[in-house]
Amino acid sequence: MPILTATNIRHNYGQRMILDGVSLSLEPGQRVGIVGRNGCGKSTLMKALEGVLTPDYGEVILGKGFASAYLKQDVTFEPGETLRTAAESAFEKLHDLHRDLNHVFHLMETAEGEALDRLLKKQERLEGEIDGAGGYTIDHKIEQVLHGLGFSDKQFSIPVESLSGGQRNRLALAICLLKEPDLLLLDEPTNHLDIDGRLWLERFLVDEFRGAVILISHDRYMLDNVVTRIIEVENGRLIDYPGNYEAFREIRSQRRLSMLRAFENQQTQFKKEEAYIRKYKAGQRAKQAKGRATKLERAKGSSDLERPMDVEVMRLRLPKAERTGDIVATARGISKSYPADDGSIKTLFHELDMIIGRGDRWAIIGPNGAGKSTLVRCLLKEQEVDEGVVNLGSSLKVGYYRQGHDHIDGSRKVYEYLQEVILKEAPGTQMSEQGARDLAGAFLFSGSEQEREIGVLSGGERARAVLAGLLASAKNVLVLDEPTNHLDIPSAERLEDVLQPDDEETGRPGFSGVLILISHDRALIDATCDHLMVFDGNGGVTTFNGNYTEWTEKQAEIQKQANAEESAAKARKEHADKQRKTQEQAADAQVKAQSQRAKSAAANPFAKMSSDKLEQRIATVEARIKDIDEKLLSDQVWKNPAKAATFGTERSSLAAELEGLEYEYFSRQNAGR
Repeated sequence: MPILTATNIRHNYGQRMILDGVSLSLEPGQRVGIVGRNGCGKSTLMKALEGVLTPDYGEVILGKGFASAYLKQDVTFEPGETLRTAAESAFEKLHDLHRDLNHVFHLMETAEGEALDRLLKKQERLEGEIDGAGGYTIDHKIEQVLHGLGFSDKQFSIPVESLSGGQRNRLALAICLLKEPDLLLLDEPTNHLDIDGRLWLERFLVDEFRGAVILISHDRYMLDNVVTRIIEVENGRLIDYPGNYEAFREIRSQRRLSMLRAFENQQTQFKKEEAYIRKYKAGQRAKQAKGRATKLERAKGSSDLERPMDVEVMRLRLPKAERTGDIVATARGISKSYPADDGSIKTLFHELDMIIGRGDRWAIIGPNGAGKSTLVRCLLKEQEVDEGVVNLGSSLKVGYYRQGHDHIDGSRKVYEYLQEVILKEAPGTQMSEQGARDLAGAFLFSGSEQEREIGVLSGGERARAVLAGLLASAKNVLVLDEPTNHLDIPSAERLEDVLQPDDEETGRPGFSGVLILISHDRALIDATCDHLMVFDGNGGVTTFNGNYTEWTEKQAEIQKQANAEESAAKARKEHADKQRKTQEQAADAQVKAQSQRAKSAAANPFAKMSSDKLEQRIATVEARIKDIDEKLLSDQVWKNPAKAATFGTERSSLAAELEGLEYEYFSRQNAGR
């Protein structure tokens, strides 16, 4: 039975059709990724599925007994809560059960008879429901999820109103995950997550969460690792693809090629018909031409073939910048720290050495707040280091893409902004209006969008405009600080294409300068960088010659070796413990044996007798017993009760002594003594 069904959903914003009669069905446990250009309707679809938006037409049904949790992009919390108490709100049902159970305990204090029996049954039922809802393990769950999403124990008591926007989004994600619903609806959950947070979320969704997932994300690696079905939103419609994002790209490319061929074949046929009609519409075949014209119009009206919506490529030939020297930048023993809110000193990096050469491509990765942007500003000498020396090479033309774009004049139209920035960044270079419009078009701005003012653009649109101006300004050093934060997947992939180095084999031009990239986008890092600088968040920085995938493989190898060494050490310890235990047991057994022998010797008066004396005593006792037996047969003895009793007592004593003597004798015989 489907967990969720949406049927014939239609929705408009003004005159713009966002969703045009779309339908989908989701089975329990399915993992679906929703992709498409910014503004195509992904979030609108998600809101309709959750029920926070009522579509103009159609219906959405969540299966009976199923629960969902929805992560939206903008979240709010009640003031007065702390991060920890807000996270606990995910267990509201469990808290209600605990309150009911405490009330039952209160009533049981005075209840008797049948009333007490009813309360005992209710107690049993509530305790069963509490166990089913997580019982008393929620503290561990809360800490596990909050730590996984990058929160420290010190932050648990921070009021929610003091959290940054990114922290609030991460808290909202934590609450969704802690609810453990049957269906998770996640709209850009990786926003504000560093690489470790993204990796943790991937592992959680794959290894721990058992419900269904609908995921909107621009993180291609997450789509590859988590989902098994892709739904593309295009022109108000949904196109379903099996597999992860990599499979989607391949199938989609083949599908669009087939659609294009079918459309072009149809258009060729239409043109042939139109040529025939024009040629014979006034001659002897006019009647036939008129009939064919009618059929042609009918065919055009009924045809459902159309040119596939091509994702435009940034077909940009970057201007060549002046060649840099062999050494672009050096850092010797540089350190940077600052006082934290709790009075401690936060070290970002300490005695760091690095050399950036011509053509190098560096990615700087690490936790949020680790100091990545600070390092870049220090390398560019925009910020002073506490210790050490930074030197920059000659002939550098640096283009710096910052996370914030508040410095941009929002009143400029897109093409005007590009003209202005090119003139500013490359003095003496004048770009015509048509050239600026062509540049804007290469960065996915349509004709009408080029007329829009920068100030009214979305975050992704503004990012594209800034990148367009930066990449077309003949820079030989590009510093990009989170350039894909607001870009959709097609734009990010086109950016990767532009940033590729020159391809000498094919002659394809690219960017041949130095690239310094701060990013959590693993796909972008892999595609464009061959050196890594990895911050650990505690002041440690590691450099690595290779891309992100090679780094993770190396770390996995190191971890595997460490695990093997740990296992070997554990095995050695277990073996040593086993040997020690065996030796201790042997020693204990020896001590016990000695003690037993000592006790036996004390209890056995014959143990110290020599074998000869033992044999002599046995013979003597046997002879005396035989003598007593003969006397007891005598009339003189058995007729005298006192005398018979004396002999009887003596005989019993001798018999007991003989038993001890024989036991000792035979023990020695068996032991070979």
